Amino acid sequence: MPSSHFRPFETSLDADRALGLLRQAVAGGDDGELFLERRRSEFLVLDDGRIKTAGYDASEGFGLRAVHGEAAGYAHSSEISEAALKRAVDTARLAIGDGGGTLAPAPQPTNRRLYTDLDPIAGVGFAVKIETLREIDAFVRDQDKRVVQVSATIAASMQEVEILRPEGEVLRDARPMTHVGVSVIVEENGRRETGYHARGGRIALDGLIAPETWQTAAREALRIATVNLRAVPAPAGVMDVALGSGWPGILLHEAVGHGLEGDFNRKKTSVFSGLMGERVAAPGVTVVDDGTIPDRRGSLSFDDEGTPTRRNVLIEDGILVGFMQDRQNARLMGVEPTGNGRRQSYAHAPMPRMTNTLMLGGDARPEDIVAEVRDGIYAVGFGGGQVDITNGKFVFSCTEAYRVENGKIGDPVKGATLIGDGATAMRQVHAIGNDMAMDPGIGSCGKNGQSVPVGVGQPTLLIGGLTVGGSAT
Repeated sequence: MPSSHFRPFETSLDADRALGLLRQAVAGGDDGELFLERRRSEFLVLDDGRIKTAGYDASEGFGLRAVHGEAAGYAHSSEISEAALKRAVDTARLAIGDGGGTLAPAPQPTNRRLYTDLDPIAGVGFAVKIETLREIDAFVRDQDKRVVQVSATIAASMQEVEILRPEGEVLRDARPMTHVGVSVIVEENGRRETGYHARGGRIALDGLIAPETWQTAAREALRIATVNLRAVPAPAGVMDVALGSGWPGILLHEAVGHGLEGDFNRKKTSVFSGLMGERVAAPGVTVVDDGTIPDRRGSLSFDDEGTPTRRNVLIEDGILVGFMQDRQNARLMGVEPTGNGRRQSYAHAPMPRMTNTLMLGGDARPEDIVAEVRDGIYAVGFGGGQVDITNGKFVFSCTEAYRVENGKIGDPVKGATLIGDGATAMRQVHAIGNDMAMDPGIGSCGKNGQSVPVGVGQPTLLIGGLTVGGSAT
């Protein structure tokens, strides 16, 4: 396992020659960069008391991009060498054509550090990780005799990047990621139900595998499973929905956040296209994307083009005021980059992506929000969902939800789905809680075949007139 830092310009490439080749690739263009990456990851799964998966993966490579107008040439290689870089230059140059462009201003450098640069894989011994997984399994089974299956996961990774800009600047970042998850199946009277909870972030692993942390996650997974044991079929129809704080912000991320990414709006394929400065949400609704929150899963000291991340206000008091931008879309739209140029790896070109997307809190007490619901549900946990970016229509399944009648929380419900569109839902926000919270550090986002880690957050919300899909008659 490598213990030295990733330094490609000391071990694989001559910095001056690489800069010369990069400048050759972008000559006559508008932008470009050489993105170099080494990534190492470890993934351990214990299932029913036995190690089911123990994996370690390491990869490295570079991606070279040359941009001219709306075109972008991109070439990548898992071989970091001058010969491979020369071949990449020939490919990337195809986007420049006859040239005529002017290089966009360089991103401003930053010395900001938002997370530790300690290696989360080497920081905790392998034997300690295995023993922790076994302790999780035993702990959950001791809590409730109805437990029939336990699956526990420990994952850690380190992504090290260096970005060479045509101006000669080299930006360097080491990005850790850790994750501990617990899945529990309980059985009673022939009925089986599942609960899951996880925690993670850009933090060292030793804090996550401390007993007080994983025990909290284990208890939460068990609680959700036992709640679902007594769940009744979900109602169906158009009704008011109270959303819990924290992880339910994934609905905001999917149904609204993607529509606020710059490329969709430049191409006019977003439901928010052409609405800058107009009301798109109820008064009091303020949505931000903030890549600067320390230790959060979606945070970055600078994005994958070298632009420092920042707190971007997207919707302010219901008014659309901004989009998330990478460098190419920002230039084409005549605005500044916002630090949202992200890529899955060196094998992928950057595009506008979310970091940590959240709705700011309001003044209402959560219990008062739920008390306003006459006939509806209170949804506090979500699983998978689908969203159409062009119209914001979404379908999300609830993993934990409750029937609410006359302001009183009743039985948990099973099989509830929320159906609607983001733009309409944001206009129908009737109350905003004072309990804004972030998710526990588990989010990932897919777009155009690329997956990146993200964070979400929101306070308790009351949204009127959502369609609830269920099986109750």
